[in-house]
Order: sequence, then C-alpha cells, then structure tokens
Amino acid sequence: MTNRVKGALCIIAAALCFASMSAFVRLAGELPTFEKAFFRNFIAAVLVYITIRVRGIPLRLHPGTRRFVLLRCVFGTAGLLLNFYAIDRLNLADANMLNKLSPFFAILFSRFLLEERIKPVQVAAVVGAFAGALLILKPTGANMTLLPAVGGVFGGMGAGAAYTCLRRATRDGERSELIVLCFSCFSCLVTVPFIAADFVLPTGRQLVFLLLCGLCGAGGQFSITAAYSFAPAREISVYDYTQVLFSAMLGMLLFDQLPDGYSFLGYALIIGMAVVNFVYNNRQARITDRERSAP
Repeated sequence: MTNRVKGALCIIAAALCFASMSAFVRLAGELPTFEKAFFRNFIAAVLVYITIRVRGIPLRLHPGTRRFVLLRCVFGTAGLLLNFYAIDRLNLADANMLNKLSPFFAILFSRFLLEERIKPVQVAAVVGAFAGALLILKPTGANMTLLPAVGGVFGGMGAGAAYTCLRRATRDGERSELIVLCFSCFSCLVTVPFIAADFVLPTGRQLVFLLLCGLCGAGGQFSITAAYSFAPAREISVYDYTQVLFSAMLGMLLFDQLPDGYSFLGYALIIGMAVVNFVYNNRQARITDRERSAP
C-alpha cells in the first residue's frame, strides 16, 4: 500500500470521526464553547499520553520542529474554537461547509510554507469537490448570522494552516503522537481560564455527549495527523470532503434531515472528484517510477 493510499484512508477515517464529533457537539446542547473544546482535547491528551508511554516514546521534541509544532498548536486551537462556535450557532450543514474551506487554505499554505507544487488537475479536483459540497448544502446565507459565519471561515483557515505546519513537522522527523499531545495540552490550557470564568455543570446526558465528542475528536486527530504525515495536502485534501457525506448521513439518522436531488448530485460529484484525483496521482506516480528506473 503506497503512502498516498494510506494518507487517503486516514483522512477518510478522520472525516468520519470529525463528522461524528460535530454531531455530538450539537447534541451536547447549551454549554459554553470553551467547555466543549476542553472535553474534546482533554480526552485526546489522555489517550495519546497513554499511547506514548506504552510505546516508550521520549517526551521531547526535535529542536528543528518546535516552531512548526507550536504554530500547529496555535492555529489548530483557533480553528477548533471557531469551528465549535459556528456549530453551536449555525445549522450543522452550514457549519461543516465553512469548515470544509480548510483544504483550500492547506493547499495555499503548502505552496508558500513547504514550497510544494500544485498541479492544475489537483486544483480542479478540489474545486469540483467544493462545488459538490455546495450542491449538498445549498447555503443561501439566509440562516447565517454574520459573526458565526465569519468565525466558521476563519476556523477553516486555522485548520488549513495547522495541517500545513503538521506536514512540515512530520516531514522533518517529528513523531505524530507528540504533535497530537502538544496540541491537545495546549488547547486545554488555553480554555481553562475561560471555563473558570463561566463554568456550567453538564447534566449526565450532556456529559455522555461530551465524552463521545472527545473520543471522536481524538480518533480524528490521530487519523488526520497520520494522513498528512503520509502524503502532502495537494494529494489527499480532496478526500476530506467525505466529511460532508458522513454529516449528511448523520443528519438523516439523528436530525431527520432527508437529502434532496441536489444533495445526491453533490455526493456523486464529490466521489467523482475523489476518483479523478486518485487516478491522476497514481498515474503520475507510475510515470515517475518509470523515469527513475530508466537507464
């Protein structure tokens, strides 16, 4: 299995986890955004710390990667908080749509921070997938208030920048487990002062949803970290749009949201663009392999 395939599978797994996390965030009800973010990251921090101890990984970062790990923590925390803010104040479809701007920002940041070339077919695949997402969600703006919508856009930007820094850190040899631990602990520390100022005791039902949110978030974090360590954003970011498909299915199951014809057309477009991107990358890989093996 090539690194491209591994990265694609990991990012699809992350999409499923993050779609489930979004649903549990909404199901947790009227709790402060910082409180929801704390639970999501605290559980991830505990799980990754146990993983690190079991595997005997030293708790120290490589000196050359510390700057990018810190930037990953800052951008990732900002993106997470803004995404949760949007989920709490917009309908689930619109909030996920705004968060799906992150692959665009990841490709843009990859060009300038990592000096990775972006090919026209890959750009077209991402644009096509985005068009499919628009067909599914049909955002008119009528149910969007300005501040949460802007927050959702900047949340996508933060996530895109964070994934780019993650790619740079793992490319330079940093362990993905340490990056996840640093991000989770950093996010928890940032949210603590806000929770102390406005703590709301969750009910038993809300606590269950918060724990499920944390577990799904941890699964998504492990998967997305692995994905961008296997392959660059330009090759696998289009698969992140499968989160829209998973969100649609969860909407049907949990919120009685039945997709219409435009939604099914969007699903087909997203899957089609993923197939185009996959076939193109494999073809380019075969060409490269033949050139390297030629005498």
